[in-house]
Amino acid sequence: MEGKRIYIAVTNDLVIDQRVHRTAITLAESGARPVLVGRKLPRSQEITDRTYEIRRFRLVFHKGFLFYACFNLRLFLFLLFRKSAMLVSNDLDTLLALYLASRIKKVPLVYDSHEYFTELPELVNRRFVRRIWTGLERALLPRIRYGITVCQSISEAYREKYGIRLAVVRNLPLASGYSADLAGKGESSRSKVIIYQGAINVGRGLEAMIRAMAYLDQYRLLIFGEGTVTRDLIRLRDSLALKDRVIFKGRVPFKELSVYTRQSSLGISLEENIGMNYYYSLPNKLFDYIQAEIPVLVSDLPEMRRIVTDYDIGQVLLDRDPEKLAGQVEEMMSSAELRKGWKENLHKAAGELCWENEVEKLRDVYREAGLVFPVIPRSP
Repeated sequence: MEGKRIYIAVTNDLVIDQRVHRTAITLAESGARPVLVGRKLPRSQEITDRTYEIRRFRLVFHKGFLFYACFNLRLFLFLLFRKSAMLVSNDLDTLLALYLASRIKKVPLVYDSHEYFTELPELVNRRFVRRIWTGLERALLPRIRYGITVCQSISEAYREKYGIRLAVVRNLPLASGYSADLAGKGESSRSKVIIYQGAINVGRGLEAMIRAMAYLDQYRLLIFGEGTVTRDLIRLRDSLALKDRVIFKGRVPFKELSVYTRQSSLGISLEENIGMNYYYSLPNKLFDYIQAEIPVLVSDLPEMRRIVTDYDIGQVLLDRDPEKLAGQVEEMMSSAELRKGWKENLHKAAGELCWENEVEKLRDVYREAGLVFPVIPRSP
């Protein structure tokens, strides 16, 4: 497949999607030419720092049924008239177009499930819409030969439901993107900043965290990302007179975001138990916090709890009441003894939970699908 194109499709605008970026870089190692296909929104930033080709569709519709229908039709027609060696679908919302194109063109299809899609909070209480996605999932997933997902719990759920095997490739960041910048960086150099990064959607625990900031006068909360409840949370922030201490930074490229993460004191991932997708969640941001070597506060959900307790790198949330949440944050931010232990453990965790150690699992899936990777000797 040397020099041949592999089309990788996702419905976002590719600016901050680290998983598809790492996938593209890895596939390029095989000699193939990855092409990432996404969409371009009116406020999407330009992308100029990638080593692979990018195509982004401009669409009239930006959400809902008409968006997904138009995107998949446009994607299908786009792929139909282009030579390709392999297709990669990221999540259920791109699968129909790529599945049909792969059958017609007789090329391998790899499915990368970033979410337990039909259990997304946005779908849980919308029976008709959820029924459509579930029907699509039921029709296509049993036909998937090469598949990947982000954690063991979701892999097991799909195996029980459809009898398919999805390899687990976690959303781990590159250690090489952090190590040089962290050299010689001590606790005293970090400001009193709490950071959240990721989608700003229902069930991310941000309302409770913003309310808790009313009891945390010495600290600032930086929120990176955008989503369906951004405006609601900004109004909440303003109503609590917290504009100077709760700062919405919007979406920024991941290289810039990593700088802010390294300069923070605490990373939060407070997803609520709304549907099985959040229950099984193992978010990118948790591993980004670990690579930046900042302690974490996470929800009491199985996948996140396992990482935090196994490595002892922070705490599991005890109570979502804003005042009690603030008390837990205050303890985590002010206890020199706790932070010293976490710092030592974070350094070990960062060395283990990195893309350099995870990437071979991804290569194995693509080897099964037909790619050949060069043998790269490990450092002694």
